[in-house]
Amino acid sequence: MTSPWSSSPRRADRLPPRSDRPAPGDGRAGGAAADGVGAETLADLVAHLSRTTPLGPAGSAHVVAEVLAYFGESVEEYVRRRHAELQGRGLTNERIFERITAELPHRRVAAPRLSARQLRRIVYG
Repeated sequence: MTSPWSSSPRRADRLPPRSDRPAPGDGRAGGAAADGVGAETLADLVAHLSRTTPLGPAGSAHVVAEVLAYFGESVEEYVRRRHAELQGRGLTNERIFERITAELPHRRVAAPRLSARQLRRIVYG
């Protein structure tokens, strides 16, 4: 089986630019600072990807930003996005909501921000 990283030209060269999403650690809403992930940690991850894959620093940063955006999506954002996708395929709302209901338990979505009090209530009831 061929590795997805062995194709030429490099995969990063074929990725379209994504100006709608922040770069990791750039401090904009949705970026590393907003997600609570340190910029140094993300810089280490980008450097690791650059060393261990054919991706350069820009391509690695793009992949990290996409992964953060994927896992940083709230339940509301996911439901709205998925509804629009399925509606675009011609599904009815009844079918759409059935499908989303089935998908959500298997989908990782961002947790809401919790206060210290809320965290204590989770732990101690």
